[in-house]
Amino acid sequence: MSNLPKGGIFFFETTKPEDVFTPEDFNDEHKMIAESMDHFMAESVYPNLAELDETKNSEILKKMIKEAGDLGFLGMDIPERFGGTEVDEISTTIIAEKVGPAGSFSLGHGGQTGIGNLPIVYFGNEAQKAKYLPGIASGEKFSAYALTEPGAGSDALGAQTKAVLSEDGKYYILNGSKTFITNAGFADTFIVFAKINGEQFSGFVVESNSEGVTTGADEHKMGMKGSSTRTIFFDNVKVPVENLLFEPGKGAAIAFGILNIGRHKVSANSMGAAKLALGESAAYANERKQFGVPIASFGAIREKLADACALAFAAESAVYRLAGLIDGKLSILDRKAADYYAIYQKGIEEFASECALVKVFCSEAAARVISEMLQVHGGYGYIAGHAVEQLYRDERVQRIYEGTNEINRILAATRLLRLEGTEPAPTTGSGFWAAPRQLLRGMKECCLLMAEAAKRRFGEETGKEQEILLALADMACQIFALESAVLRAEKACQKASATKAERYQAVTKLCVFAGRQRFIAAAERGATFLGNQKLLPLIAAKTPLAMDDLLAAKRLLAEATLQAEKYIF
Repeated sequence: MSNLPKGGIFFFETTKPEDVFTPEDFNDEHKMIAESMDHFMAESVYPNLAELDETKNSEILKKMIKEAGDLGFLGMDIPERFGGTEVDEISTTIIAEKVGPAGSFSLGHGGQTGIGNLPIVYFGNEAQKAKYLPGIASGEKFSAYALTEPGAGSDALGAQTKAVLSEDGKYYILNGSKTFITNAGFADTFIVFAKINGEQFSGFVVESNSEGVTTGADEHKMGMKGSSTRTIFFDNVKVPVENLLFEPGKGAAIAFGILNIGRHKVSANSMGAAKLALGESAAYANERKQFGVPIASFGAIREKLADACALAFAAESAVYRLAGLIDGKLSILDRKAADYYAIYQKGIEEFASECALVKVFCSEAAARVISEMLQVHGGYGYIAGHAVEQLYRDERVQRIYEGTNEINRILAATRLLRLEGTEPAPTTGSGFWAAPRQLLRGMKECCLLMAEAAKRRFGEETGKEQEILLALADMACQIFALESAVLRAEKACQKASATKAERYQAVTKLCVFAGRQRFIAAAERGATFLGNQKLLPLIAAKTPLAMDDLLAAKRLLAEATLQAEKYIF
């Protein structure tokens, strides 16, 4: 394991274009999964989504989830011997992207997969896996993940739900409650976290029909209206001791380990929603006429489409780069090893910073894209019945669950502070790609220098300076996303036609311009917070703008998007 790449290494090592995974690298299996998911969503989900949101009828959602199970889209993280297919991370990321725009279904699907089954896959014993995973994989049984409590949201370890071993030693007696639990209204099993004797934070598999388990009514939410979100109450619930996950006191490893993958899936969900919003808005702009011409002919509309295309490209590039990193880490593991999943978890944990950063970038990129695409629709975008109205409502929660974006920023920045060194590797690249590569090196140097400046000023208390941590995280966020976009575009241009290469260079220009702006804003904020005026001219010197023909690039992307009426990459 010691020779494997570590998370955060992108700050110090020169990453070659051929070393990153991109959507252009999809193999035949990946393409087949994408096509199958497109067909399933078009036939079984989108036609029923409005009714689901309007009626909040869980039977509709359950039917959708069951159909996904029939097609094998629930068990892709589950080993074959337990009813799944256990494909690579790229494949599960594709599925997460495809379900992303279908808010209520996406949430129900996510509660069933990922956080709904991975605690058992990673930490369950053979008996637990054999008992619960086949039903979850097929959709015959439904699952939910119960971590959050009324008084313990971001502070998950502050949970008050208690488990006490019965006198005969056969059961843990659970008392407490969990809130905002997805699929709670119809789940057969709950992954529940409680403190044994009020001290040892632990995970349990709790069957919903157990005596003493009750739920409140479904919450009336701003978005994801058709999903089931309830509070669960545990009143002297007897949980067999064999339903303890992993070991007593190991609940944090389960909860936080699963959240890394959960964050990655939210990133893919958000990116998929942004791409759909762009396509819907391009089609609308071609159709909608004002002043006697389609609004697609107006520069103000075209600029919105071009900027949205670039944000979606950066998000997509970051999502699949991270999926490739995770797959690369896990592909060398021995699946037959007794401690396979323990090592597996450690492998994913190394990319906790990247999972957090990409979740922040993608959820906030989707927010910007969908908001601007609603603006393209004008007043009609505010009226129910248009996809962007639903996307706008449903998107908001992506910045809250799987750790709020503030928590994710703090997590990533705290890990950044542990990195040693202030000198990124020398840049490579020539011609068009030399300037973006040089800019990225300067951005990395600024970020590392600011981290060192923060540690010099605050010492061991740096981790408590949240305003500084947020600025550092914003800087790191833009670095990873922009580098992902640049590397992908450079790699794609090596095999692309002249027309496609022109598009890749155009989207690179937009990504560089916008990413640099956001980076400088964060860097200057951080330097000002630190009271370090010497950093301000350094930031300017290290991040020169060397991109011309920005307007032409925007017009090229807008025209291509309008012609295709969909995301063009």
